Amino acid sequence: MGTPDIDYRLAFEHAPVGMVLSRHRTMVDCNARLCEMFGATRESLVGQSFRVLYPSVAEFERIGKRMEPILNASGRYADNRMMRRLDGALRGETFWCHVTGHALNRAAPHEAGIWTFEDLGSRRSVKAELTPREREVAAQVMQGLTSKQIGKALGISHRTVELHRARLMRKYSASTTAELVQKLLAG
Repeated sequence: MGTPDIDYRLAFEHAPVGMVLSRHRTMVDCNARLCEMFGATRESLVGQSFRVLYPSVAEFERIGKRMEPILNASGRYADNRMMRRLDGALRGETFWCHVTGHALNRAAPHEAGIWTFEDLGSRRSVKAELTPREREVAAQVMQGLTSKQIGKALGISHRTVELHRARLMRKYSASTTAELVQKLLAG
């Protein structure tokens, strides 16, 4: 029994998650699911910096710096973060996204990579207006990290994390962390 012929381009194009090939944090190719998720055409994304998919330039830069040592160490990176839709009926809407990446060269992790994007919000918009730091803390809370672990990951004190967590719980009317995570995922 032989190996079936697989058209890898077709598999890339029809993958159930958004996929991007990158060089130096610039999109060199993307699939249809990514275009649908962000409300953009392939032509409008190819050649663009990933920066256009983030709610702010500061978040793009912070996450890029945070992922570099992890990519250097393991070649892989994953997190949940807020992203921004570019066009269409949902233009400007922010949504939770699970992002996974693989650096093709661990010594130069942003040189070339393969990235997947999965919409965690099921096309529901984020109801509460969050600051960039609240979005970062929320992403870490969704991964089940403690305030001390979040503080270490973000380079801030655990008490500052607890203040942001308390604000998030107020904004989402959550009485427990589990309820907060559920409401963050629901948008």
